[in-house]
Amino acid sequence: MGKGDKKTTRGKRVRGSYGKTRPRKKPNNGVAVVAEKPAVEAKKTTAKKASVKKTTTKKTVAKKPAAKKKTTKDEEE
Repeated sequence: MGKGDKKTTRGKRVRGSYGKTRPRKKPNNGVAVVAEKPAVEAKKTTAKKASVKKTTTKKTVAKKPAAKKKTTKDEEE
């Protein structure tokens, strides 16, 4: 009657399975209750102003030259 028993609730939890001893939770009809919004009639439409995008320049950073490998005297000979 422990974690390995597939007929107990603990065994079902360990295995991650469902059944008679561990039923799944049922959702509430699967539909959320949402209050209705009142319909707005004759809404004034205004023309949107054309948005102007600002262009920014990126700062360029000079890359450093690659570091030279240090060699020992044994490798040179």
